[in-house]
Amino acid sequence: MANQLVKELDLKSWNIIIIDENDKHYYQPGFLFLPFGQYKEEDVVRPIKEFLPDEVTFIQEKVKTITSDKNAVTLSGGKELLYDILIIATGSRIDPQEVEGMKGIEWRKSVYDFYSFDGAVALRDKLIDWEGGKLVVHITEMPIKCPVAPLEFSFLADTFFKKKNMRDKVEITYVTPLSGAFTKPRATKKLEYLLKEKHIHIVSDFAVEKIDNENRTILDYSGKVVPFDLLVTVPTNKGSQVIEDSGIGDDLSFVPTDKGTLQSKVAKNIFVIGDATNVPTSKAGSVAHFEADILLENVLSFIRHEELSASFDGHANCFIETGGNKALLIDFNYEHEPVEGTFPIAGIGPLRLLKESRINHFGKLAFRWVYWNLLLKARPIPFVSSKMSTAGKNF
Repeated sequence: MANQLVKELDLKSWNIIIIDENDKHYYQPGFLFLPFGQYKEEDVVRPIKEFLPDEVTFIQEKVKTITSDKNAVTLSGGKELLYDILIIATGSRIDPQEVEGMKGIEWRKSVYDFYSFDGAVALRDKLIDWEGGKLVVHITEMPIKCPVAPLEFSFLADTFFKKKNMRDKVEITYVTPLSGAFTKPRATKKLEYLLKEKHIHIVSDFAVEKIDNENRTILDYSGKVVPFDLLVTVPTNKGSQVIEDSGIGDDLSFVPTDKGTLQSKVAKNIFVIGDATNVPTSKAGSVAHFEADILLENVLSFIRHEELSASFDGHANCFIETGGNKALLIDFNYEHEPVEGTFPIAGIGPLRLLKESRINHFGKLAFRWVYWNLLLKARPIPFVSSKMSTAGKNF
């Protein structure tokens, strides 16, 4: 947004400020590859300032509260900054404390996450000399960042242990609160076939109550018990602490947002992008990128006192690693489920939707370059539009 706004606003009249408590930016899709040694730490982290235009003021400090009726944000040091327009891009965080026993005595011993940088690195170190047993991949509740990532982890684990010649020593179980492998029925059918093919057990409709550290089991409210030797869990995903502290979020601290305009329902001069929103689409990097184009248009319309365009269609585009140097690609929005067809060029591809292929895998790996060099710098992805194209797809 900053890279787009500096090109569109009169910087004699507007001052663009970014506030972030961190000085580093993480390529979060890369956390999936860290545990298996496919990426190193330096592949997924870079200084924030590397991506900011010179015209932007960067303040490295934690935001304590947002006071919408005063048009103000208060920093942790006590300083208050006033704004005319606020764009909330605070993402989401994991909260393992939400589940009894998750952050207990076995945390980072036999219970791990890979949705944080530290967690992914710690899990990598664990897997180096893990001798096998019951590996349980678990989702606490939805929504989560990148809903397919736990499935990808399961598929990559299957390949990882095969390469180590110890797949027969590892029993992989996928535990989900959903009634199937994924949120979309058509994709669920494909993904459940892959789980079966790779001998990965699935336990669905599992509403976790607690984690028993002593007996190494996870229990749900209906009485189901799943034992583990190694638990890789996705804790509850919540909006930023500042959203909760400011009282402007929903029950999970995501900001109520108009799903078409991306204007917040908190105040008209507050807009929201990425995982911080509560819009009913995937919390994924591609979504934030597609949202940015619509959000730019609407911020400029707001400044000109024009009607906002409700044109964001929930477009999401995700590669799903399936192991063995193959991947699926899914493309969907608010209205359409993931469909088969060609992408990004109708009738040509070269990528195929909802079909495993090596080229999709290389597309997944190439996305890291796209992220650092195109997405963050607000450069367009060739042939990929913000709105989902129906051309070349079978509905």
